[in-house]
Amino acid sequence: MKKMDACATLSARRHSRVKECVTASTDSVNFLEPIRQSDSVCIESFVSYTGKKSMEIFCKVIAENLETGNRRIAATAFLTFVPLDQDKRPIEVPTVIPETEEEKFLYETGKERERVRKLKRQKNKELVSKLSLDKPWD
Repeated sequence: MKKMDACATLSARRHSRVKECVTASTDSVNFLEPIRQSDSVCIESFVSYTGKKSMEIFCKVIAENLETGNRRIAATAFLTFVPLDQDKRPIEVPTVIPETEEEKFLYETGKERERVRKLKRQKNKELVSKLSLDKPWD
């Protein structure tokens, strides 16, 4: 997951052309196939959808059996990043222009994922408001 975040960070920085982007959320990670120690692993990421000040980054992890050449998608993930200016404030994001069929599909379905993220964020705020900071040993 750390490598997916690092790859996604590069995509976010490249798209927004800033020195710093922060991970706002890891929206989903789906492990689809096992990765064996003898496999080669490639992580690809790209900006799949943009809001005003945030970017959704799609990651896919491709595992390859080096003996057979068989490639498979081992994992997918969506992460949300926010680009920051020199004063560490969020800045506006350029719109993404999807080119491949894969990019177009993810872009067209991005609005719904954004809606779900906003709903989850609201529910998480409600959860956090109910959490205690009391020390369990006191």
